[in-house]
Amino acid sequence: MTEYAAPRGTRDILPGETPKWQYLETKFRETCALYGFNEIRTPTFEHTELFTRNLGETTDVVSKEMYTFETRGSKSLTLRPEGTAPAIRAYVQHNLGANLPVNKLYYIGRLFRYERPQAGRYREHTQLGVEAIGSVDPAIDAEVISLAAQFFTSVGVKQFELKLNSIGCPQCRPTYRQALMEFARDKVQDLCPSCVQRYEQNPLRMLDCKVESCKAVLEDAPKMVDYLCEDCAAHFAKVQSYLREFGIDYVLDPRLVRGFDYYTKTAFEFVSGELGAQNAIGGGGRYDNLIEEIGGTRTPAIGFGLGLDRLVLTLESLGVELPVDSSISAFVAGLGESGHDAAVKIVRELRLNGVSAEMDYTGRSLKAQMKIADKLQAKFVVIVGEDEIANSVATVRNMKTSRQATVPLADLVKTFKVD
Repeated sequence: MTEYAAPRGTRDILPGETPKWQYLETKFRETCALYGFNEIRTPTFEHTELFTRNLGETTDVVSKEMYTFETRGSKSLTLRPEGTAPAIRAYVQHNLGANLPVNKLYYIGRLFRYERPQAGRYREHTQLGVEAIGSVDPAIDAEVISLAAQFFTSVGVKQFELKLNSIGCPQCRPTYRQALMEFARDKVQDLCPSCVQRYEQNPLRMLDCKVESCKAVLEDAPKMVDYLCEDCAAHFAKVQSYLREFGIDYVLDPRLVRGFDYYTKTAFEFVSGELGAQNAIGGGGRYDNLIEEIGGTRTPAIGFGLGLDRLVLTLESLGVELPVDSSISAFVAGLGESGHDAAVKIVRELRLNGVSAEMDYTGRSLKAQMKIADKLQAKFVVIVGEDEIANSVATVRNMKTSRQATVPLADLVKTFKVD
């Protein structure tokens, strides 16, 4: 008989783990609400061109990692590999800019990338992200970074490093690009094959290479911050000023360029030492030209994204116990046929009144049912047998203290409402 398993690079999040995910998603929603962000939900797949044209054809995601397929009508569609482009596509398509001068959006969604699976990195993963659209004010850069920092702290990631850089704009970046190429021209032979290709197609991506030999070759490469135009330099200085005012520590990282071509000006990344080589737990940046490239009017924007899978792994490495409660209020144990039928009615009545309840559907003994109740972390067990039914009562057992009390069936709901 064929044995099926989840495809390589994917995994099942089992019932014992999902409460952690639900808790983190709830905390993210709460943090976003504090900053005035509203949720947007976009399709799992988009037209392929949305990504190939706007992420950069030479990026690893577009050139190697996208899940692309053709429809019966020969249209090319792609499972979304990142969250920003779909959110911006929706912003343009539905003319959200006509409603408010600044739109603050957040999303929680599944992303798909065909990459080598490793700790904290999967071919299907959940991403939490925000997009602030409509303002060039450096204060909103600082706000997005502050939101991310507050979320990380609120869920137990107290120690992290914020890396910060500016990658300039289309006016000043070409000058830096040329300087970088001149620096690397006589060193190309010492670069990895990927960086040799990047040298010709997208030199800034060399700075993001994780190969140690490439890092060493480019150690003394020119820094983008030294080539910023007056506007970009002033913007970057103001972002840093706000972060210092907020008490958010950061380190300047001239090698930080992020993974997509649409980024401009501010780029940032949060890292944790708990994940080894894959130590980034989230990041983002400004993308002032993307909306125009997608077909909208020129509109500045900045965003941030973090992988939920990687965050869960980080919290586990840190030994953080999330305050999740997957227990139920009551387990109703019915004895015999009449007790089983009574349990069915009691469970329904409790649930209709907002009390979480469960029962046995396999005809087990009371001892076996008590074991099930313990596994389900039931706070109370309600026992109903022939004697209890004859007297219109139930025996209620506190699973923590082992104390029992006889309660009239008519008062059961009231009893649990009080407890």
